[in-house]
Amino acid sequence: MSNMRIALIGTGSWGTAMAGLVASHGHEVVMWSYDPEPAAEINEHHTNSCYLKDYVLPDSVSATSSHRAALDGADAAIFAVPSSFLRGVARDCSPYIADDLPILCLAKGIELGTGLLMSDVIAGEVGHPERIAALSGPNHAEEICHGALSASTIACESTEVGEFFKSLTLSSTFRVYLSSDMVGVELCGAMKNVMAIICGIAAGSGMGDNALAMIMTRGLAEISRLVHACGGEAMTCMGLAGMGDLIVTCTSRHSRNRTFGEAFARGESLDEYQARRRMVVEGAAAAKSVSELARAKGVDVPFTFALEQLLYGDLTLEGALEALLKRTPSEEFYGLDE
Repeated sequence: MSNMRIALIGTGSWGTAMAGLVASHGHEVVMWSYDPEPAAEINEHHTNSCYLKDYVLPDSVSATSSHRAALDGADAAIFAVPSSFLRGVARDCSPYIADDLPILCLAKGIELGTGLLMSDVIAGEVGHPERIAALSGPNHAEEICHGALSASTIACESTEVGEFFKSLTLSSTFRVYLSSDMVGVELCGAMKNVMAIICGIAAGSGMGDNALAMIMTRGLAEISRLVHACGGEAMTCMGLAGMGDLIVTCTSRHSRNRTFGEAFARGESLDEYQARRRMVVEGAAAAKSVSELARAKGVDVPFTFALEQLLYGDLTLEGALEALLKRTPSEEFYGLDE
């Protein structure tokens, strides 16, 4: 693959790590930042210390606060902004995106009010959904930026577009696998953040390893039911976008969703945590949007419903635990036959 110019929309930790990964293959990467401050730091020092400390970006990475400047002459675009801001950013980028420009979505979530996947949100603003792919997997930016071994799944309707982005990102330490199951890969990416918050709450409340293992496995069953109901493949939940991402997000010290859960158990609010960390807790938004989608599909997602009420209703930690433990266990993998 010859050297190309890649627009990377977003300057958070994952976007910054991806910019470095793509640039390491010899490509020019132009990052777009809503905030001029990180853009200036990237251009002057090739660092983004607010999100990734002790990491120096390649010289071929630059940044701008102009959508036009980021996308002008681009051979592909990668969107790496929080799910709640994705539609607005995609709309602002739309005038500068050609009809045949390949797009890779790194955002994880479900749009509140519409139930749309993140790739569908982008397609709704820029059109031509067949050229849009989604990447998901156990990918903590803090490790990937330093070349630690990791793997991910790229899902896309088009094999050609999937192969293009695989070639753009694949390295000896970043392994990339392909899937055609956009629904499964993207739903897994959204819901694993919910389970990570719940694991954090459990750990912060003093529960042991057995309880955390139970939450992860029952959470995976919960994810599988919704994936199946939405037309995805339950087997996807056993892969990198499902089990792989679930394990790392529920257990890692790098996981903002897990650490928020721990902080919440100690009495810190969502707003307080996000202000302190200067990062969006995607699982908190997903608790609401996934619950909305599950109710529309008639799918039982007890962990997600409980977290929604903890964060946005009047349910207490004690009440949530009592309600969950009152449930009568049934078939382990119910809801996958309809």
